[in-house]
Amino acid sequence: MWDVHVPRRVQDLRNKVRLARRGLAQQPGAGSEPSLAAIATHTHLTEDEVRDGLKSIDGFSALSLDAGLLASGDDDAFSLADALGAPEAAYEVVTDRKAAKAGLKHLPERERTILYLRFFEDMTQSQIAAHFGISQMHVSRLIHTSCQRVRDEATRDEQPDEDAQAA
Repeated sequence: MWDVHVPRRVQDLRNKVRLARRGLAQQPGAGSEPSLAAIATHTHLTEDEVRDGLKSIDGFSALSLDAGLLASGDDDAFSLADALGAPEAAYEVVTDRKAAKAGLKHLPERERTILYLRFFEDMTQSQIAAHFGISQMHVSRLIHTSCQRVRDEATRDEQPDEDAQAA
């Protein structure tokens, strides 16, 4: 049994390539490993088909992600898990910005400017209050209500449509 699903065509290629490698390696005067071209000639396959067959030879059994591997020309071992990628944190930022965009469009210009100064220009509420000539407490309330409106707009698609329920 294969550890992963391999198409039948590739399994057949694997068998032909494996047998050809074994047969060519046992011939008198053969090198340690037959060339790609020699295998292709022997099996009447294209070199691309031979490559597919060679790749699938190692696919018969899977390695554990904790299996230690050596990098070519390096004595430091690493595991397969070390070679895996990690989730990109920036994807969540893109998703959040996209979700907030519609809500920000519905805010009055002054409230959008206040949010921009607070979250993108890193101004304090007191600095924003001085800029607009209002109290810091008023800025705090505007930030809170603006964020709530943006949040409501972003999550509105997740909530049932009130108009549809009334109908």
